[in-house]
Amino acid sequence: MNEKKIGEMYEAAKETYAGFGINTDEVLKLLDGVPVSINCWQGDDVHGFENEAGGLSDGGILSTGGYPGRARDANELRADVDMAMSLIPGPQRINLHAMYAETDGKKVERDELETKHFSNWIDWAKTKGIGIDFNPSFFSHDKAKSGFTLSSTDKAIRDFWIRHAKVTRHIAADIGRELDDTCVNNLWIPDGCKDVTVGRYMHRTLLKDSLDEIYDEKLDEKYVIDFVECKLFGIGSESYVVGSHEFYMGYAMKNDVSICLDMGHFHPTEGIADKISAVLLFKDKLLLHVSRPVRWDSDHVVTFSDELIALMSEVNRFNAFERIFFAVDFFDGSINRTAAWIIGMRNTKKAILYSMLEPLELLRRYEADGDLGMRLALIEESKSLPFGAVWDMYCIQKGVPAGASWMDEVKKYEKEVLGKREA
Repeated sequence: MNEKKIGEMYEAAKETYAGFGINTDEVLKLLDGVPVSINCWQGDDVHGFENEAGGLSDGGILSTGGYPGRARDANELRADVDMAMSLIPGPQRINLHAMYAETDGKKVERDELETKHFSNWIDWAKTKGIGIDFNPSFFSHDKAKSGFTLSSTDKAIRDFWIRHAKVTRHIAADIGRELDDTCVNNLWIPDGCKDVTVGRYMHRTLLKDSLDEIYDEKLDEKYVIDFVECKLFGIGSESYVVGSHEFYMGYAMKNDVSICLDMGHFHPTEGIADKISAVLLFKDKLLLHVSRPVRWDSDHVVTFSDELIALMSEVNRFNAFERIFFAVDFFDGSINRTAAWIIGMRNTKKAILYSMLEPLELLRRYEADGDLGMRLALIEESKSLPFGAVWDMYCIQKGVPAGASWMDEVKKYEKEVLGKREA
């Protein structure tokens, strides 16, 4: 579809939305103020760049598939991210794990990492004018084989991971300072047990003590904000996860850290949209990991689902976009990895736009008047409003392909670049 036709369809959509009191031009300006962080680990199946054998194993994470074209080093990964970002409209960030350090072939343990090991990422982000978010890596490591890290009963193991968390906090702060932009530092651990556990209280006590030591030093929130991420269960921790929702919620409320909610880290029938207002009533900031669970926390590529729409609608309904950090979190090695990024990121941004186009003032009026039938009717009728025309206009404004035309660029990149990589 050419730009002239998109412009005509947008003008018609603009008029339609105006009839519901919505200014689409203003909505697109608002959308342009909501960055989404793209996860580097989709591009290499969460192998990382440590000099020891790469790939996932210990720690409750698994990327499956064997589609050709996996990034084998940092330069390839950055090139793939560049490609994906060129086809995603609006502001973006990059989300790094500590295991993506570049150490020039030298063995550097995770508790000895320094900011210099991420200098290439920082320089690359500067050239792109984007921010970086960061995560300590508590998995795929010999010292995670027991299934316990910060809650391990082995003090030496526990101390190692405490040191890792401390150095990564400082790295995140340095990144924020270098880029003059707040870096989100998110802590997730895989700690838990496969079967019946009698020492739950003990492990949670150890985790609390470890976190107290990690967060004892206060860092400048202008450059780094700390988050902790809960989980319901994972591979190898089906019966018990130390860092549950209740644990981290309690810890965050009592201490100077914030909560990360992952769409896949709760019961399959439990949505997280309802949790947002409850958390933000007591905490200033919230991190949302946008993912798609299929029966469990399987981190599938984000689709434009009812769950995603409900999530973004709840954020919009009490104007919380400025208080929330958004990051996609998935890893699928069974499909074109660059396409996976683009699909997930574009759908996330589509859902944000969709929520902003909701006739909210009319809905509030019906609700205040007790006319709940008309409230429901308008919610349903708004689903067929010409949202797609507004999205296409946003893509054109941001210089990226509208509609499905981006797929041609991905297939070309696969033929010319990804397809020539050896496994």
